[in-house]
Amino acid sequence: MIFLSVLGSMIASNAAAPVEPYTDDPAIVFELDYTSDIWGNVSGGTEAGVRYLNNVDATLELDLNKLGIMPNTTIFLYGLYNNGEAFSGDLAGDAQVISNIEAPVEAIRLYEAWIEHEFWDGLVSLRAGLYDVNSEFDALETSSLFINSAHGIGTEIGQTGENGPSIFPITSLGARASIKLSDNWTFRSAVLDATPGDPNALKRTAVSLNDGALIFNELEYKLPKLKVIAGHWRYTNSFETFDGDLTDGNAGYYARGEAVIRGDHFEDTNAVSIFARLGNAIDQHNDFQFFYSAGVVMNSALLEGDKLGLAVAIAETSAERKRTDPLALPNETAIELTYAVDISERIQLQPDIQYIISPGADGHTRKDVLAFGLRSVFRLGP
Repeated sequence: MIFLSVLGSMIASNAAAPVEPYTDDPAIVFELDYTSDIWGNVSGGTEAGVRYLNNVDATLELDLNKLGIMPNTTIFLYGLYNNGEAFSGDLAGDAQVISNIEAPVEAIRLYEAWIEHEFWDGLVSLRAGLYDVNSEFDALETSSLFINSAHGIGTEIGQTGENGPSIFPITSLGARASIKLSDNWTFRSAVLDATPGDPNALKRTAVSLNDGALIFNELEYKLPKLKVIAGHWRYTNSFETFDGDLTDGNAGYYARGEAVIRGDHFEDTNAVSIFARLGNAIDQHNDFQFFYSAGVVMNSALLEGDKLGLAVAIAETSAERKRTDPLALPNETAIELTYAVDISERIQLQPDIQYIISPGADGHTRKDVLAFGLRSVFRLGP
């Protein structure tokens, strides 16, 4: 609450600043995207079968400066719909989740709603509201091609929390500060409610500030052909251990980077880029203690404007889980081969193959999974 009060006072102190001249960029931007996945589990997991998943994203961005209301201020609203079909949950049985649009229930929800104000020519910005922490933290451009959820926020973070951290599909109220230290260095910090939504009513957009906090700190170094980030996260509330005790200290760190190894920029035609990540979480609270991932993406591999990618994600089983479950396997490994091609300015198709070794690190019944998928993206606006 202190952070929000400071944000309000700083915005008020800057409200009298002159509004910048209007530019050709629109003051109001509305976007609507429809994403659908068809996934088939050919072998392994818990059951063979097919699932259809879909997701609708609707975003509205208001530039208050261009609207003549307040300088250096943006309001962002983001609503989504998901049909709640479960491929990993019902068929594959993997922990890292094969499709990053899989959600636990069918719901229409307010996903993000925040206001951001910039100071000193953009050197400092403050953002507050409903906020997806993975929209800025632990995020890389190269890994965003891949459909497996492990290549968004790391698995060691995604497994945490009573209702997950503040990421897709349920977010929590938070505040974020970003400071540009130099042309290449940026520091950002965020404080969020530890429990997004209501774990007992997953379809509701709920806000609660009585469950402790999740704190992120991240340092970024960026060049045209290189980006490296290092971060730390921790919860202030208590979590149950494998022995059933409630203790504090659920926390971890991560480091990841990406680089262009052919070409001058990540989006250059014929560019080749690589990425890698490692992360750690406290073993007494979590199924997976270490996480490693790496991948390569080739632009215009077969056609102009397409992308071909190969990636691997390894979630290593925690020592405490192995102690309490003698049949737990050492890790779950997800190997993904994907190809994205733009059919037109508004339509993208992305066939995808994933092979999951030791799904869920469960040595009781599950066998390795071979899954085939096809993602379709329809950009309906603007």
